[in-house]
Amino acid sequence: MLYQAPPVSDREAEVIDEIEAIRKELIGGVRVAREWTGLPWRAIRPSSDPNAADADPSAIAGYRAALSWLLQLVDDPTFACDEGIIRGLHHLIVGHDPAKHPGCYRRSRIFVRKEEGGDVVYQGPDPRLIPALMAELVAIINARSDPPLLVRAALAHFNLSAIHPFLDGNGRVARVLHSLVMFRGGIVAPPFASIDEYLSVNGGAYDLALRSTHGGRWQPERDTRPFVRFCLTAHYYQAVMLRRRTQEYDHLWEELEREVKHRGLPERMVSALAHAAVGGLMTNAEYRAVAGISPRVAAGDLKRLVTENLLVASGAARVPSYVAGDPIKSIRARTLNPYAPDESPFAGA
Repeated sequence: MLYQAPPVSDREAEVIDEIEAIRKELIGGVRVAREWTGLPWRAIRPSSDPNAADADPSAIAGYRAALSWLLQLVDDPTFACDEGIIRGLHHLIVGHDPAKHPGCYRRSRIFVRKEEGGDVVYQGPDPRLIPALMAELVAIINARSDPPLLVRAALAHFNLSAIHPFLDGNGRVARVLHSLVMFRGGIVAPPFASIDEYLSVNGGAYDLALRSTHGGRWQPERDTRPFVRFCLTAHYYQAVMLRRRTQEYDHLWEELEREVKHRGLPERMVSALAHAAVGGLMTNAEYRAVAGISPRVAAGDLKRLVTENLLVASGAARVPSYVAGDPIKSIRARTLNPYAPDESPFAGA
């Protein structure tokens, strides 16, 4: 038997509805592609800085490849998950290191230890149980069951992590299965199909949610609500933050339009200023691609923006790039929401 979904409380149902309402509000402005563009940081380095310089490029590439492959598969109306798919995902994720036995179930007992101190925090089930447990998990992933989509995704995530069928990479495969369930439910935009962004800055809370749910060993009779609520919180936070960023960017664009008009500059220059305002380096090639202008016109525009102190030239003179000048930084600061979002939609619930 696998870990089961808890009955959905009134507050949980409200949070699920709020997430879906935000998704419907924003989905028109969220890029949907057949290549994964979401954040892989937390999936690659579970307990470290997401911007760490020593993050393994092969691991990042493998994780993205696994999610991109799933995006291709779920686009086929005949697609169904099976154990071969899960083994294939594991192979993509850890295949750069043959010592991790890519695509192979473990054949021995496994103990998950803390990175610091080495204390055992989880003991996986007997390896002889893995084939039956994985078959049951696949059946649940393919079923159109009663629990809401977000709850089903959390349960697939948790059960794979708890079964711990592989010697390494189980957390990454679990997070990919989370997204697979979302994909099958028609939600493929990274901010809504994955919780990687939230995990990138809440690794400790993630580990705590896992431990408080499984209790340190395979106990499928335990209540899964702590982990389900953690995942709902992650989805809710990402949705709220995406809406906030969208609102901030809309406000920024309006302020930049006013600034450009006030200075008597062409309206097309707003795109260059907006890109620079949010921290990006703008090049001639990037600007003309966005504005639909010639290299000569782009060069003239960028030079004018430097003269106006709205952009600052950076990098080599032969191929210069441009960053925001102080007036643009000031506008950006004014358009940011200064208030922190709610820590949890379940506070006091």
